[in-house]
Amino acid sequence: MRALPSHIPPRLFLRSENLSSSFSSTLDAFLVHLPIPRNRDGLHLQVRALGTQQQTKAKGAAKRPAASSADHLKRRTRSAMELDRDLYRRYASPADGGHVPVMLGEVLDVFRPPHHLRSFVDCTLGAGGHSAAIIEAHSELQLYVGLDIDPMAHGMARLRIEALLDGAPGLKAYTQVRNFKYITSVLTNVDENLLNHGVDGILMDLGMSSMQVNNSERGFSVLSDGPLDMRMDPQASLKAEDILNSWPQNDIGRILRDYGEESNWHYLSKMIVDARVNGGLHSTAELADLVRKASARSGGRHGWIKTATRVFQALRIAVNDELRTLEDALYACFDCLSCGGRLAVISFHSLEDRIVKRTFLNLVDRVVDVGIDQRHHEIKKEVGDKKGHILTKRPITPTQDEERLNPKCRSAKLRIIQKL
Repeated sequence: MRALPSHIPPRLFLRSENLSSSFSSTLDAFLVHLPIPRNRDGLHLQVRALGTQQQTKAKGAAKRPAASSADHLKRRTRSAMELDRDLYRRYASPADGGHVPVMLGEVLDVFRPPHHLRSFVDCTLGAGGHSAAIIEAHSELQLYVGLDIDPMAHGMARLRIEALLDGAPGLKAYTQVRNFKYITSVLTNVDENLLNHGVDGILMDLGMSSMQVNNSERGFSVLSDGPLDMRMDPQASLKAEDILNSWPQNDIGRILRDYGEESNWHYLSKMIVDARVNGGLHSTAELADLVRKASARSGGRHGWIKTATRVFQALRIAVNDELRTLEDALYACFDCLSCGGRLAVISFHSLEDRIVKRTFLNLVDRVVDVGIDQRHHEIKKEVGDKKGHILTKRPITPTQDEERLNPKCRSAKLRIIQKL
């Protein structure tokens, strides 16, 4: 691998003129100043209660009937950072329709001084918004590594990172088209001694970018017609079309049930297999039409589009082996951290978040063998020295203002772990 060229000022910001006036107006409309409490680790948090909060004040009031689940009090750990209009304008990607990186302020807060960031890895470059913000926020940064399995995303981000390097001769930057599960080998190739100390910060943003979803040829969108591809890595062999037209019904049903959490998985898998009689499914429009018909007949859940979204999600996860790859990568990333280094992960659906939560818990407590229990003939285990500290008791979610500005970020959840 080679260092990126250095020829453009490091403090070059994307100008607000690159954004449409409607985008700027929307940002102005939703900029709200909120209180900014911090937890003991310096992260902006605010716990808000959502749902029905009105309580009966009269002492002798009669008991109300049991409320529906929608009325139950729910708690979320919302970020209390104010929506920074200038920050969002600066790091929006004009080439990606004014797309802004999700929870940008919160990500910067994770690595904010006094956390000293000498080395940083962005495992999911995307359009390069998070990386650009980190590079400009940390003049002490000496090493930057960016990865993305998608060549198109990598190419866009690489140009953006290159534009920040001139005038920063102390910063060595590398980018590569690789899956983040190979982070250990990538960092070893950058510097064989790097992992003796480790890196100070790692970010994983598991969401899909607009340029991927909006490109019909990639096959990710429910609402546009294209081939049933769904590969994040164009060099991979398995496509969604292969699964739909050749895999056994039981395996397709398992994918829809486990990866899409689809309740109507049995009927849908049967329809998919039955479609092979007429030549099978070969386009996203054909698959969406099949889901529409199945939802109309069975009643569906929340309409056919939501059902189709779950089906597409399930196929995408299966094609790219996303869940197993994520778990392997989390362990690898944690091992690559320096003492005091932080790993921040933004997930977008419950399957991902469960894996992140479970893996973080496993990383914090190291279970070791301490001998044999002769009475019960079992290996005795106990928790050894803690390896890390989870900085987010609950995942941090976007502010309400960011959700209104960018509805696609509604399901985002940020979890952070620090290595001890």
